Amino acid sequence: MVVFPRAKINIGLNITEKRPDGFHNIETLFLPVNLCDALEFVPAGRGSEKDELTASGCMTGGNPADNLVIKAVKLLRKKSPFPGLRIHLHKVIPTGSGLGGGSSDASSMLAGLNRYFSLGFTSEELQNMALELGSDCPVFISGTPILASGRGEIFEPAPKIPDGLKIVIVHEGIHISTQEAYKNCSPAKPAVRLRELTQRPLKEWRETITNDFEEYAFNRFPQLADTKASMYQAGAIYSSMSGSGSAVYGLFMGEPRFPEKIKGTIIFKGEI
Repeated sequence: MVVFPRAKINIGLNITEKRPDGFHNIETLFLPVNLCDALEFVPAGRGSEKDELTASGCMTGGNPADNLVIKAVKLLRKKSPFPGLRIHLHKVIPTGSGLGGGSSDASSMLAGLNRYFSLGFTSEELQNMALELGSDCPVFISGTPILASGRGEIFEPAPKIPDGLKIVIVHEGIHISTQEAYKNCSPAKPAVRLRELTQRPLKEWRETITNDFEEYAFNRFPQLADTKASMYQAGAIYSSMSGSGSAVYGLFMGEPRFPEKIKGTIIFKGEI
C-alpha cells in the first residue's frame, strides 16, 4: 500500500500557556497543502514479526527505531496485532521546517494500516492514538483545515478559505528544534481569539494574525525575516513562518512577482 502524507502550514500560532504536564496550550489554524512524502508498506513475509524501514529523499539519517513511522506501527500493533512490515519512506517535506512532515508520516501510517488490515478503528480512536505520538499528529488523521487548541488536539471547524488562493513555500535548509523553540517562547493569551481573526477579510490578516515562534526564529536566523519580507514584496496578501519554523510561506490571490533572486529554495508552489 502507498500513501502520500501531506504537509501543513499554520495560519497564526498563539502559545497561550504552559501546562502542568510540561506541554503548551496553543491556538492555530492548520491548513493542509499538497506537498507530500511517499510512504509504502507491505507485509514482510510469512512468520516475520520484525519491521524494516528504509528511507530516501531529504532524510537526515538517524536511528530508524526513533522514526515516528516505526513508533506508529508499534503503537497500533499493541491495540490490534498484524504482521511485520517492510516500509519505505521517501521524504520530500524537509525535517525541522515546521511543515509537520514527521507527524504526517506517523498519522498516515496509522490510517493506512487501519485500512489495509481492516482493523476497524474510528477516526476519533486514531486521533487519540496519534496524540500519543505528537501534539500535532491528530490533525493529519482528518486531513482537512482545522482550528486547533489545547495541545493541538481540540478541533473546531475552520473558516472558509477564499477560492483561488495560491501558496508559495520557501525553505532555506535551516533546521529549528521545536523543543528549543518552545523553550524560548513567552506564553500569553491573546486579546482576540484566532477564531475571530481568521473570519476577518484576508487583507486584515497581515496586521492581526501572528506566529509567536517568529520572534525567536527571526532573531536567531535573520534571513527568515528577509524571506518573509520578500513574500510581501512579491505581492503576498499574507505571509508567515509555519509552525516553529523554518519554512516561510506566502498566500497570493494572483501570480507572485518575485525578484530575480529570493533567499532560500521554493519547495512548493500551487493552489490551496
